[in-house]
Amino acid sequence: MFKKLDIFVFKNFITLFFGTFAISLFVVMMQFLWKYVDDLVGKGLGMDVLGKFFFYAAETLVPMALPLAILLASLISFGNMGERLELLAIKAAGVSLWRTMRPLVVLMVFFTGLSFYVQNVIAPKAQENLTTLIYSFRQTSPELSIPEGVFYDGVEGMNLYVKKKDKETGMLYEVIIYNMRDGANNAHIILADSGRLETTADKEHLLLHLFNGEQFENLRSNALNTNNIPYRRETFVQKHFIIDFDQNVKMADLDFSSSARTKDIARLIEGVDSMQAVVDSTAHQFYDQMQHGVLYVAGVTDKETSPSPTPSSLTPNPSPKERGEKSLAKQQVTAKAEVQDKPSEETAAQLDIDTLFAHLNPDQQHRVVQQALQKTLTAESELEWKADEMKVNSRSLRMHRIQIWDKITSALACLVFFFIGAPLGAIIRKGGLGMPVVVAVIIFIFYYITNRLGYNLAYAGTIPEVVGMWYSTVILSAIGIFFTVKSNNDSTVFNIDSYTAFFRRLWGIRQKRHIVRKEVIINDPDYAAMSTALLAVANEAHTYRSTQHLTRFPNYIKVFFRSERDEEIAKLSDQLEYCVDSLSNSKDKQILLQLNAFPILDAYAHTAPFRNRTWNICAGVFVPLGIVLVFRISRFRRRLRRDLKQVMGTGERISKRCEEMVELKSLPPAPSERGGDGSVKNEE
Repeated sequence: MFKKLDIFVFKNFITLFFGTFAISLFVVMMQFLWKYVDDLVGKGLGMDVLGKFFFYAAETLVPMALPLAILLASLISFGNMGERLELLAIKAAGVSLWRTMRPLVVLMVFFTGLSFYVQNVIAPKAQENLTTLIYSFRQTSPELSIPEGVFYDGVEGMNLYVKKKDKETGMLYEVIIYNMRDGANNAHIILADSGRLETTADKEHLLLHLFNGEQFENLRSNALNTNNIPYRRETFVQKHFIIDFDQNVKMADLDFSSSARTKDIARLIEGVDSMQAVVDSTAHQFYDQMQHGVLYVAGVTDKETSPSPTPSSLTPNPSPKERGEKSLAKQQVTAKAEVQDKPSEETAAQLDIDTLFAHLNPDQQHRVVQQALQKTLTAESELEWKADEMKVNSRSLRMHRIQIWDKITSALACLVFFFIGAPLGAIIRKGGLGMPVVVAVIIFIFYYITNRLGYNLAYAGTIPEVVGMWYSTVILSAIGIFFTVKSNNDSTVFNIDSYTAFFRRLWGIRQKRHIVRKEVIINDPDYAAMSTALLAVANEAHTYRSTQHLTRFPNYIKVFFRSERDEEIAKLSDQLEYCVDSLSNSKDKQILLQLNAFPILDAYAHTAPFRNRTWNICAGVFVPLGIVLVFRISRFRRRLRRDLKQVMGTGERISKRCEEMVELKSLPPAPSERGGDGSVKNEE
């Protein structure tokens, strides 16, 4: 059952969501339009065609705009409630942040399902129609716009030159036309004083009206050796042309059977199964072909080992050297036949290919090298073709798997972004369109970069598809859980003071005392007791400084594995702070100035790097880090030695001043301080 709190939170969110969704969709639409602006400008497209284009584009971009709108709306709504202290009042009433977010979590589950439905049912068909429109735009002829002073070749087969145009009347002046539709050798040259160019109502033809001009036409015959080429010259007052120039958008007939973006999950899974079978069968087929084809190395056959037969007309009488070569080749063939049944290693050992090649004549060697080179090039081309075909099939398979996981992760982004935006808005407590917009843009850019990184790595086959597409979702989910837990526990995640204090402790930077005179002091300090206490502090500091060897390098084992709090320094620090707190009520300027000179002592910095024993042991086990921390502790030990010396000197000086204050208080008041009746005046 919905409570009044649920209705209140729901109203705050839903009113902002519609506005942020419109803004987000407009932003992604402008980015998409900028990508295809070259295909739209100058085509004379009607509003009906452009309306279809924007409608289909909006359907495909809803899954991207929806998470951004949820992130921005949750940031603004919870930031507004935090800024108006409404979240503080809700928590004061005992209602946790998780209970406040519960109605919106139900709404986010609905948006997640809606996003998945759009991607799985609506977006594939819209993507198909949008791709068809974009391809049709690219095939559409551009809108005719003839510039002044240059030749225009936008009309196929014609070059037009216009010296001046009248934009109001549409008249063209000093027109030159080169009509080359009958071929470059039979060009028609037209000169006219003026003219007008207009498009027919069906946008399939151009009407060209020319006034007061001449036309020149070559009458070239088909003879090749014609020396004198006749021509025809025509003078006209008016001349009209009809030119084919189709500007209508004609829808292309495209095949989307192999496109992963135009399929739902059922068709994608079916495509993955069929493509996997095709890839496996093709791989086995290529493997068998290469094993028995281009990569198969057989034994040296008789045909390969024997010299190539030479026509008798070329070598009728072989020389003794050639006869010896033939005899040697036959011996090698016989040896090969004898060892054919032996293992391949023995066969390779007895057949010396280099010796066979060396006994061939230069012509035969050249032919053998050319044949080997030709076979190598053929094998290389075949292998490249097979590799390209395998790459295409593998990429198509990976794209189908990517689209399956992309539909799921994009839908879950709605839920993830809400768990980032709502607690983050409660933490920063800033509403409006300032800080929330900046934070939302930074988070969305981070999501987009990580998502594209995972997509590219998965598409390239570097990582599995499921890892690449879940990469950004897992990272943002961890961030959302962290912010939700911190906000529900009222942790100061963005408290600058806490981070400043952490880095101060890390680098050993201490805050300085800043003690000033108080406006109202009820009780003056007991200067006698404070003098004795400061002397005791100074003596203890001297004793510790002399007995503890702070200049020595610290013991590694004792620092990390036997670390304990230094009780003596802790006790000394407590006594010192008690004295400082008591003397801060003093009116004496010298004492107040001297109190600021006391350092702030730390009972842990010179003994161990961390106050947690487990962390100390882990740092000690990791020796490189431990060595760095030991040097850091050595620096703190030397600093403690200097601090104790300063405590001794400052404590003695303030102790003397306290004794002086006791003596001043014991003296009788001056006559000017007495009243007329002899009583002492009260100090104001």
